Amino acid sequence: MHSLLPLLFAGVVGFTHAFEIDHLLAVSSIASRRKSVLMAIKDGIYWGLGHTSTILAIGIVMILAKVVVAEQVFQYFEAGVGLMLILLGAHRIWKTWEHEKNHAQAHEHHAPHGHRLAYGVGLIHGLAGSGTLILLVMSELKTAWEGIVYILIFGVGSIGGMLLASGIFGLPFSANISRSPAVHRGLSLLSSLLCIGFGCKVVFENLTHV
Repeated sequence: MHSLLPLLFAGVVGFTHAFEIDHLLAVSSIASRRKSVLMAIKDGIYWGLGHTSTILAIGIVMILAKVVVAEQVFQYFEAGVGLMLILLGAHRIWKTWEHEKNHAQAHEHHAPHGHRLAYGVGLIHGLAGSGTLILLVMSELKTAWEGIVYILIFGVGSIGGMLLASGIFGLPFSANISRSPAVHRGLSLLSSLLCIGFGCKVVFENLTHV
């Protein structure tokens, strides 16, 4: 029973992992494109799938092939996530400005209905912290298959956490909650600036310690 505890705990760890600040900032920027909570929730699911895909891929290589990746490499990965946050925030500001400049129709009509952005952001986010997670798994679990199962359960937990977070962040942008374009613009701008600011912090911290 004791050996099963890490596996049982994996879902809880994955769920709480979804609520880390960089994840929340990224999903808030993505959710600001939507005027439907359901679409925001789907973005969260795709983010979680992308996040799990990356961690699982790295985990299979490290656990089954017993490949050791230097800590410095993961610092570059973290810096890459910071750069992604900067670009995500800047792109959101540009799209909002373009929308206002062209006096387009309601933003929802121009927001893409697919979830490729959310999946892509999840893929990149999976690089951040994946090394620490997998090294922990390798040290605590006895077999490679237990490690892979742990990562899968962790992934399911992270999908659940991001689903909830996306739904919460999608509420202020829902057409049923707020019909004020000014409120939407203000929240989008705030989310984007926080994304850029935190992204700069992540890049600086990781590149200066390499």
